[in-house]
Amino acid sequence: MFVTVLLLLVTLCAQGGNGLERAEAQRSGHVSVVIVGGTGDLAKKYLWQGFFQLYVNQVRSGNTFSFYGGGLSPADTATPVLFEILKAVSCSKDVAPERCALLKEQFLRLARYRQLKTKEDYRDLAEHIERELQQEGMTEAGRLFYLSLPAFAYVDVADKINNSCRPTGGAWLRVVLEKPFGHDFRSAQVLATQLGSSLKDEEMYRIDHYLGKQVVAKILPFRVENRKFLDSIWNKHHIERVEIVMKETLDVKGRMSFYDQYGVIRDVLQNHLTEVMTLLTMRLPMNLSSSEEVLQKKLQVFSSMLPLRKNQAVVGQYQAYQTTVQQETNKTKDHVSLTPTFAAVLAHIDEAQYEGVPVLMISGKMLDERVGYARILFKNDIFCLQNPSGVHCKPKQIVFYFGHGSLQYPAILVSKNLFRPVSMDGDWKEVTEHTDVNILGLPISDYYVQTPTEQKEAYSQLISHIFAGRKNSFISAENLLASWALWTPLLDSLAGSYPRIYPGGADNGDLLDIRVNGKDIGYNSEVVIISPEQMGGASANSFQVMQGKFRSADMVSAWAEELMEKLAADIQEAAEAAVREGGVFHLAISGGSTPLALFHRLALHHFSFPWSHTHVWMVDERCVPLTELESNFHGLHDHLLQHVRIPYFNIHPMPVQLNQRLCVEEDGGAALYEKEISKLVNGSSFHFVLLGVGYDSHTASLFPGSKVDELGESLVALTESPVKPHQRMSLTFSAINRARAVALLVMGKGKHDLITQLSRVKDDPDKWPVTGVKPADGRLVWYIDYDALLG
Repeated sequence: MFVTVLLLLVTLCAQGGNGLERAEAQRSGHVSVVIVGGTGDLAKKYLWQGFFQLYVNQVRSGNTFSFYGGGLSPADTATPVLFEILKAVSCSKDVAPERCALLKEQFLRLARYRQLKTKEDYRDLAEHIERELQQEGMTEAGRLFYLSLPAFAYVDVADKINNSCRPTGGAWLRVVLEKPFGHDFRSAQVLATQLGSSLKDEEMYRIDHYLGKQVVAKILPFRVENRKFLDSIWNKHHIERVEIVMKETLDVKGRMSFYDQYGVIRDVLQNHLTEVMTLLTMRLPMNLSSSEEVLQKKLQVFSSMLPLRKNQAVVGQYQAYQTTVQQETNKTKDHVSLTPTFAAVLAHIDEAQYEGVPVLMISGKMLDERVGYARILFKNDIFCLQNPSGVHCKPKQIVFYFGHGSLQYPAILVSKNLFRPVSMDGDWKEVTEHTDVNILGLPISDYYVQTPTEQKEAYSQLISHIFAGRKNSFISAENLLASWALWTPLLDSLAGSYPRIYPGGADNGDLLDIRVNGKDIGYNSEVVIISPEQMGGASANSFQVMQGKFRSADMVSAWAEELMEKLAADIQEAAEAAVREGGVFHLAISGGSTPLALFHRLALHHFSFPWSHTHVWMVDERCVPLTELESNFHGLHDHLLQHVRIPYFNIHPMPVQLNQRLCVEEDGGAALYEKEISKLVNGSSFHFVLLGVGYDSHTASLFPGSKVDELGESLVALTESPVKPHQRMSLTFSAINRARAVALLVMGKGKHDLITQLSRVKDDPDKWPVTGVKPADGRLVWYIDYDALLG
């Protein structure tokens, strides 16, 4: 059951909300506002300004106020800090300077700092509030606590508020919480349960500042006001795709302790962009003022969403992120963070109205510009033969422009080849004079543009709704858990995935361009090979794949994901060339866990691979039944062969079990496999041999000290491993070195010491078996991921 927070800010402002909210907002009395974390960054940037704006708007309403900045520091040190923050608040343009100065003076007199560290501190605050109420003869309307704190402190502070500072006599209590509300479904569930032991759900206001943005708040009213135009085109027959994008130019310096635990999906997509998506795709309610009806419509959207799978997302990380992680979290240089700073996710809604319509949610740090928008791109079935720049051939789109970017102000833009929008909201106006800018492929003059008559800061908007008790601007526990239930499976599937590295800013080039292929998504650009001298620069491709030399042979190195892409592409290229030349491709594959990611890549992404002309051979095998998990062939079958259309008779497992015995010399299994190779493989020369390298430098099942020179010209031999199962069957160097191409795949930080040693030692196959891999007439390529190469 998927639901997210209801957003009807503008509608409630225009229509007055429901009767209960109006009655509660009009109830006069004394209100105590407490910002816990009142000298922190969020309070300094947004909260005190928002509460000052509330005071300005409510000063003549019959309510009285007290404002408290709370924190752990003693009052004598924190009070001067607080008042420096308060002096910076400002009035809106419609307030005369003299009146503004008076209001600021009154506001500062009503504010004070309180140390809030222990239950006694909260009890002292409650007694202070009650004492002032008695002295002034005032009735208490309510207490508003804004917890501008790390999420781990919520439960403790909520308990202290509940036990030591809860108002009495029918006054309301409102406690505001900032995201993150958990890390996944389970942690959000635990947090909700713990908070529920101290606070009622109606007392909690989980805030998401995106819900206060004027354009976001206008989405539903816009859809209602323009229903006569939109009803016929708001469906799969006319919508090509939906894009919801939030781009940022900043890095995450100073936020690393938080960000490295969460990443961009948890920080932006799971909340901000998901909320916008529901507003764009929900069925319109009969009554925008009914929070219950709107919530039910949102519930329908989430219940219809198809699950998010791993192949519906791509992730990236800007180049300097690793260094910042190490510096700010005191990690060693060996630490590698996989936290994504960029993500693009493709969602689909399984309803007739939106069947097959891609919904893209994209966000990232260190991109080329700061901008947020949602775009509905419509299909265009008109072909302009002689005037391709004519209005009817231009993109048809509606853009909800949240702000910043080239336009620099919030707006709703409708391309002129769609319709001229109407607005029944006096808080919005049409823009008729434009600067010379382009918005998503169209000059601004090709749009009808609407913008708020007065721009209002999101936190100020939401603070006014908290005061009014408008719960539909915030996230309930049920909505929160529903959202995490949608996103947690995708986050789990992406754990351990290597993000694509990008340099940041304009240098990103096309690295982060994405391609939609049915219900899957991927990067548009495949891995790019570059020369070693480019690695020192900051070009867009310098962080993808490096090509160089290792032990006098060719080397390709990259992050694991890109390395697998390149190796899979090289194998397919070799296969296609062999089939063109002789109608058949012979591929010999080593066992172990290292090539599993390659198998997945071949099975899921290389649909044109010529499997029907491919013979698959084993490089080595453990002497166990082929049905056991330890069997190399068992792993190859489960992860690759059963997923591709390869003829059964083209698969050649090693005959380790003959006469109901395992690897007995007299049974002649090695000779039998050698005979099969000689019969089917021209000149016993495989087209491609894939090898791994063990920690002791063994390759295939040729181990140090196994006297490989004694194997002579035989192609297959029984060997001994130092670890169980000891008995093995393996191709020999004689067979491996006849191949046309040999790939040595080395991955993981655990192999870094080995790579360092191999870079220094001379050829000695008895001590370092992998040094015996030297194709006589073929090509040797080392495929080494950055973890193994750089440590």
